[in-house]
Amino acid sequence: MTQRAGISLGLALTVALAAGCGGDEEPPAPAATSGPPAVTSAPAPAASSASPRPAGPPDLGADPQAVATGLEVPWGLAFLPDGSAFVAERESARIRLVPAGGGEATEIYEVPGVEPGGEGGLLGLAVGPDFATDRWLYAYFTAADDNRIVRVRVNADNRGVDGDPEEVFTGIAKANIHNGGRIAFGPDGMLYAGTGDANVKPRSQDPRSPNGKILRLTPDGDAAPGNPTEGSPVYSLGHRNVQGLAWDADGKLWATEFGQNRLDEVNQIEPGRNYGWPDVEGEADTAGGKYTNPKVTWGTSEASPSGMAIAGDTIFVAALRGERLWTIPLNGQDTGEPRAEFSGEYGRIRTVEVAPDGALWMSTSNTDGRGDPRDDDDRILRFPAS
Repeated sequence: MTQRAGISLGLALTVALAAGCGGDEEPPAPAATSGPPAVTSAPAPAASSASPRPAGPPDLGADPQAVATGLEVPWGLAFLPDGSAFVAERESARIRLVPAGGGEATEIYEVPGVEPGGEGGLLGLAVGPDFATDRWLYAYFTAADDNRIVRVRVNADNRGVDGDPEEVFTGIAKANIHNGGRIAFGPDGMLYAGTGDANVKPRSQDPRSPNGKILRLTPDGDAAPGNPTEGSPVYSLGHRNVQGLAWDADGKLWATEFGQNRLDEVNQIEPGRNYGWPDVEGEADTAGGKYTNPKVTWGTSEASPSGMAIAGDTIFVAALRGERLWTIPLNGQDTGEPRAEFSGEYGRIRTVEVAPDGALWMSTSNTDGRGDPRDDDDRILRFPAS
């Protein structure tokens, strides 16, 4: 399906492009000669969909297991109930399957129509909420004319797909930067997508544009029932570039956001709220109630936050330019002091996800032209449940 509810595909092409807004990530750097920190290769236990996740956060003090190595710019990561995971490679447009216990990442599909470039390519993945019966796997990618969401039916052994991709939502403007790309199914069974402003700032405040938004869709791609504006897919607006989505134990949605020159953000997302971009970067005077302030901010050199995950009472945020994993204590809607983990140890960190067994999987992004590749990069590292 194409996008619904009369969302406008274009603002005037004469809108001035944002000055200096290519600073989300550091410029290309030469390859490093030093090797990576040691990681273990012992098999991880297979996850069981019948077993609840441990209440505590993953053990970041444990030696991580490299569950997959030699990947090409891994971006999306989506778990199956048995603990295995699909991973998307941004540049090659390949989807690979990583076993729950680690091992060879087997290619299952190359998504047609992907046109990588800059920050675009094959981005987010999401396993459908009824995957056991309908086998739908969703992908967000940059095509010739737009960013779009499609879905494919994975065959019974998870080693390939049946048929051609089906369009779910199209018409999200693309650019060399700010393509967003994270997709995830929420506790309500609806599909959420984080988009970017595609380097045209006014799109984020335009309710007719899907850019600079968090979208909430049905699994078929329609505007989800109960959205702030009936018939519109827009769930929240005023975003610059959203690449992280996660829900806490109370079912509240959180998101990461790239700042421009000053501050990156973590926001607690409420339906219909405006998060300020481009009028606001970081906190603002909200006395008039127009904008919603972030819960956490960092200087842009410390973060460039991409993927995020929540386990127990801890938020995990992957930092690209900051080359670290941020942990943030969570108490209801309140956040504690962020703490940096692994600063510089693994390089750029793109994605973090909590596996069905409670372990944290973390992917590097050092082969994207902006990092210093270590041996076996790019990798997915697994930290066991505590």
